[in-house]
Amino acid sequence: MKPRYKKILRAVLYFHGFLLLALTLTHCTFSRYARKSYAEAKRDKPYDVIIVPGIPYIPDDPSSILTMRIFWAKQLYDSGLTKNIIFSGSAVYSPYVEGIAMKVMADSLGIPPAHTFSETTAEHSTENAYYGWKMARSMGFKKMARATDPFQSGTLRSFIRKYCPGMKSVPVVFDEIDMDGKALPVINPQRAFRSDFVSIREREGFWKRFRGTMGKRVKDERKAEKEKQKAEGSKDVSTSE
Repeated sequence: MKPRYKKILRAVLYFHGFLLLALTLTHCTFSRYARKSYAEAKRDKPYDVIIVPGIPYIPDDPSSILTMRIFWAKQLYDSGLTKNIIFSGSAVYSPYVEGIAMKVMADSLGIPPAHTFSETTAEHSTENAYYGWKMARSMGFKKMARATDPFQSGTLRSFIRKYCPGMKSVPVVFDEIDMDGKALPVINPQRAFRSDFVSIREREGFWKRFRGTMGKRVKDERKAEKEKQKAEGSKDVSTSE
């Protein structure tokens, strides 16, 4: 083998070795974070509500992530960790409103329908957290947590602290949930179907979707709310004078 090719091969091997190490360390880090968060949640239970972020629903072909989130939510309810569940998500990549479809599946698994709710406006993970948090507060729930996979939960920690104060995290602990042989119930998804659906890929370009994922919509709304409160405060002062 020529020296030049040896260098290229060595570089490729080093890169893949580094990538494998990084993925392994990341997995271990998020796994430890999930176990620690779950242990704290069990000590602090019961929660008034948990917020479960949506995932696109496709009839007859549910994803493994959707299955995981639904069964994790059921386990948290059955174990008494939470009294209620909010499933959050709009019709984003498929014509089915995620929050509604997930509620229907959870109800079909035996969770009492009076204790499951749908938030139907969120289109990004940051919005799942924020709009779920706002809905929970509007319903009078005080003690709340977000239940999702460890990676998403970990990457949104700083966002949660800033925009959803008081909301804890209960990431999936894979050792605690047995997914072997489990399947989601077959449901009639008509209630969640939107005939006027347009995919977010057609409504928004890549960078706009990326900014949404990073929380732009939430940040813009919070900024507008603060400006409105400031304006109303100034108006009250001038009126009193």
